[in-house]
Amino acid sequence: MDRTERPVRADEATTLRGFLDYHRDTLRMKCSGLSQAQLAQPLPPSDMTLGGMMKHLAIVDQSWFEDDFLGRGLMPPFDTVDWDADGDWEWHTAKDDTPEELLALFDEAVRRSDAVLDEALAPAGVGLDGLSVADESDGRGRFSLRWILLHMIEEYARHNGHADLIRESIDGQTGQ
Repeated sequence: MDRTERPVRADEATTLRGFLDYHRDTLRMKCSGLSQAQLAQPLPPSDMTLGGMMKHLAIVDQSWFEDDFLGRGLMPPFDTVDWDADGDWEWHTAKDDTPEELLALFDEAVRRSDAVLDEALAPAGVGLDGLSVADESDGRGRFSLRWILLHMIEEYARHNGHADLIRESIDGQTGQ
């Protein structure tokens, strides 16, 4: 699998999107070629799995851009989940999904997020300084699109570190 290269010299928006795409592709690489059972295999003492991580990052990606930034709500299947009954539903249910279903869900979330970014970063869009409809829960106000992009890079980087360890425990594969 080819991975998006991070730009060395580009404007801010292109650089941020390039790093986000690089991390998205890294997660795809860590999950590629594994069976449903392997994607459901944890690395104790954690119960975190690569399949759960892919499903988690699908909702996190889509919710930050489409729900928090634009207020459009969650995409299926996340829109019908009883989150009060299971706040970690995506982690717990990923074991029931095939690798193809997980990748399709992840890719759809990314596609939807990218459409939001395309619109916001177009010449007539709100740009990186555009503000979310959602407010920070601590009273600091709304999030800028720049903050959301940086947060998503942070979220992927953190989980890709987890993915490195989990993948190595499954089949010994290491690397970037």
